[in-house]
Amino acid sequence: MAVNTRTPSERRVELQYEVPGTPEQVWHAIATGPGISSWFAPTDVEEREGGAIAFRMGPGMESSGVVTRWEPPHRFAYEERDWSPNAPPLGTEFIIEARSGGTCTVRLVHSLFADSADWDDQMDSFETGWASVFDVLRIYMTRFYNQPSSAFRALRSVSASESDTWKVLQGALPALGGQLQAPVSRKSPHEALLLLDTPAPGIALVGAFTWGNKVHASLAFFFFGPAAALAVAREEPRWTTWLEQKFE
Repeated sequence: MAVNTRTPSERRVELQYEVPGTPEQVWHAIATGPGISSWFAPTDVEEREGGAIAFRMGPGMESSGVVTRWEPPHRFAYEERDWSPNAPPLGTEFIIEARSGGTCTVRLVHSLFADSADWDDQMDSFETGWASVFDVLRIYMTRFYNQPSSAFRALRSVSASESDTWKVLQGALPALGGQLQAPVSRKSPHEALLLLDTPAPGIALVGAFTWGNKVHASLAFFFFGPAAALAVAREEPRWTTWLEQKFE
């Protein structure tokens, strides 16, 4: 998706997804700390305009910002100033609209406050990244909504290409077990989405991606139910060590 220049000092990317649930349910998933942590990354949100927001997406990929719009259950926005080294401020806005059949349309708008095209490549990559994440969100909404949850991401920067990194990561899939899920909107050929039964019900998103001119190997896990926290305690050291051994 091309980056649009809204004004001389603002560049935008607009995306749209269909998500199961009522506006109130989708709002809880997208605009609250417990909701976001269940399908994206461990996140803290002060639920008000002017409140703080902080994402912990993996080692070296933390980001924080401020809530700029808080209009439940339809409009949620925040601005990050440290989302990437030396980057200009990035605004993110979610607009939730009810549809028939018990679903919502979620419009996602990224606004980069810059007057040059230096960051357009990373803006373009948002489409691929969010498509995968929204596939996780759909499974969460249909199977695990509002259940106790715990999550982690094993992440490692590598020197190989995305395709070569993905070949190595595919070796993890048999050990994960679970059922491969057909993507709804996913764009990347270097990913797999799995529905897990053990060590707790959950979701795994395995993939290679490029961010900040570096290739990363990533295994993201989301567990649900009473055994979720124990599953994270068991699996996080296991898969962190696996990545370290495979990508020394």
